[in-house]
Amino acid sequence: MRYGIVLTCTVTPRWLALSREERDAMRAAHLDPVFAAYADRVRARFFDAEAFNGRFSDFAVLETDDLGAYYFLVEALRDTPLVSEGHFVLGEVFLGVEDGFQAYQRALAEGAGSR
Repeated sequence: MRYGIVLTCTVTPRWLALSREERDAMRAAHLDPVFAAYADRVRARFFDAEAFNGRFSDFAVLETDDLGAYYFLVEALRDTPLVSEGHFVLGEVFLGVEDGFQAYQRALAEGAGSR
């Protein structure tokens, strides 16, 4: 199964107090390596939302067939100074199964559906 995940986060005033150069350096040092380590199992796209939403400032859309890899990616993010030192606060997570109803229908047709 292919999973789609929306991971929301909010940057804090601590992050915004850094210069853009400092933010770029922290991203390169801490975020890029985490996402690169899981890039073969978790596809990630990043979006800014602060101009459109007051509940969170950013979100990532992740796709994976491996929920374990996704989980480890989030644990690795939590270990970075960006999260552990309060620059980013991870928020809501929305998880869905791509075309899950179709997979269920195929399983029913093959006699493998659960009751």
